[in-house]
Amino acid sequence: MSNYLESLNWRYATKKFDSQKQISEEDLNTLLEAIRLSPSSYGLQPYHIFIIKDMDLREKLKAASWGQSQITDASHLIVFANNTSFDTDLIDNYLTNVSDTRDIELNNLQPYGDFMKSKLIDLPDNIKETWTARQTYLALGNLLSAAADLKIDTCPMEGFEAETYNELLGLKDKRLNTSVVAAIGYRSEEDDTQHYKKVRQSKELLFTHI
Repeated sequence: MSNYLESLNWRYATKKFDSQKQISEEDLNTLLEAIRLSPSSYGLQPYHIFIIKDMDLREKLKAASWGQSQITDASHLIVFANNTSFDTDLIDNYLTNVSDTRDIELNNLQPYGDFMKSKLIDLPDNIKETWTARQTYLALGNLLSAAADLKIDTCPMEGFEAETYNELLGLKDKRLNTSVVAAIGYRSEEDDTQHYKKVRQSKELLFTHI
């Protein structure tokens, strides 16, 4: 655990990446597996992840990200896109996966499926979209922690024009919306922010033991 906390203290929101350093395929696959294994409400994972390497596309995304250099200088750009809405297919497909993975008769999962549908399907679309967007942040958190463990730098980013991202990635037709992005790679030696002391609330202010 001490090594894990050291890694969390080591990481920071990298402002300047070394564009000459690339993440290995092995490390990238580890990070993607960390995302895949992330928790989500009911286990539904109502989102899709885009791993963007193409520099022409990233230049266009940079323009939609207030010109932030991380978009193009990092090794890869990860885009988390949440479902803008969903129907019973989301739950039915999940139950089929559970049935296949755990060798359980699909009929035995119907009560759980009916419960999820009773809680989710009739929600207004704006509530559904807010809920699915929250799930992407759980996956983002896993990515940040896994990257820190591998001493890979990250910068989670909300400073972008989601509509332009959606257009460039063709998300509207897929009922997806860009909720958050993360640049991943290796810090530049010229990034002075790596030397700043980490600023967080004290334990006394942040925690209440009851």
